[in-house]
Amino acid sequence: MITPSLARIGAVTALALLPTLAQATTAKPAHVERLVLLMRHGVRAPLDGEVPPATRTGQPWPRWNAPAEQVTPHGAAALRALAKADRRWFAAAGLVAANGCPDPAALRLWTNSSPRTIASGEAYAAGFAPGCRIPVGHRPEGTNDPMFEPLGAHPAAFDASRAVESINRYTGGAEALTRRHAEGLTLLEQVLACPAAPCSPVEPALVRASADGHGIDLKGPVRAASGTAQVLMLQYLEGMPLAQVGWGRATPARLEALGAVHGALFDVFSRPPYMAAFQMAPTVDRITADLTSATAPKIDVLVGHDTNVAALAAVLGVSVKAPGFATNDPSPGGGIAIALVRAPNGRQAVRLWYRSQGAADMRAARDRTVWTPLRLKGCDEGAEHRCPLPQFLDRLATATAPARDHGPGARD
Repeated sequence: MITPSLARIGAVTALALLPTLAQATTAKPAHVERLVLLMRHGVRAPLDGEVPPATRTGQPWPRWNAPAEQVTPHGAAALRALAKADRRWFAAAGLVAANGCPDPAALRLWTNSSPRTIASGEAYAAGFAPGCRIPVGHRPEGTNDPMFEPLGAHPAAFDASRAVESINRYTGGAEALTRRHAEGLTLLEQVLACPAAPCSPVEPALVRASADGHGIDLKGPVRAASGTAQVLMLQYLEGMPLAQVGWGRATPARLEALGAVHGALFDVFSRPPYMAAFQMAPTVDRITADLTSATAPKIDVLVGHDTNVAALAAVLGVSVKAPGFATNDPSPGGGIAIALVRAPNGRQAVRLWYRSQGAADMRAARDRTVWTPLRLKGCDEGAEHRCPLPQFLDRLATATAPARDHGPGARD
């Protein structure tokens, strides 16, 4: 039986967000000179092994209408709807015309090289300007793009032992991370409802350097449960009958609560300062060029993964929250928008939003989005929460310095 505190999670969160979301959805965007949007791909079928093979359930898992790991037809439809809503916002901000094919120099779409991100970019382009030929750029499938998977490029400066130190300082250690999510882990067991608990595989909690020294391994209850929690949310977003979503036991409020277990992965791989620096350094270079180069497009849409969005939020020092999702659990299609604007004194400044579809809107593939303003601590001027451009770029450079400093004494 779900505890009273868990039952209240969805309702309390929704009430707390009402003023912010109302403002975000009704406020007209001011004039924007340029915009960079780093977003997660759309709704996909489960990854191979996302639910650990040893996970037990009371009933079989439902079937998916798409190959493993790929964006589903419904996920593509939700992305087209998302892009349609973005087009309205961008037009209101003065970035593109409201109709017709956009100027090729005004919009650039770049995705990671995985099939699900490429398909997401293509669906977004189709929804943004139906019938127009909008190029979707990416590296060849199967090759590494350091902007989205920087550790896969084996950067020479990465020190796995320093990474583990940073993770342990940030989380308090794998066992402390597990204790913080005990309630969500218990809730997941109730949804899985296997004949005899525990339903998720049991393994000691630990964080360590990977065997090759190029990455990090996480083991234990959070690692075992996070993918399962995500698959349950994906069932809801895919539009499966509610009787199939978590076998009828995963209500929207429970899914939001379980999202915190999935989001706990980013407390290891994306949010600790050392990890965030390496996860974001190549992307920060792209953002800096987009905001400063005379030849940059008006809109640069980067389609990657939840790890990318989580790491950018960490570098900026902000939290992200989409309706129906746990705080800091990046939603499919959700992204951080960085806009170049003019302050009243005429100087260039930056405004930030987290742009997302709510879980219910994604499930219905509605062309409705929420633009939630993000405030940078110590760089938050006026009612529009502007940050002067030089200060903003300095913050990005400082946050990613560990990935650029090869000195033996460098610390995160």
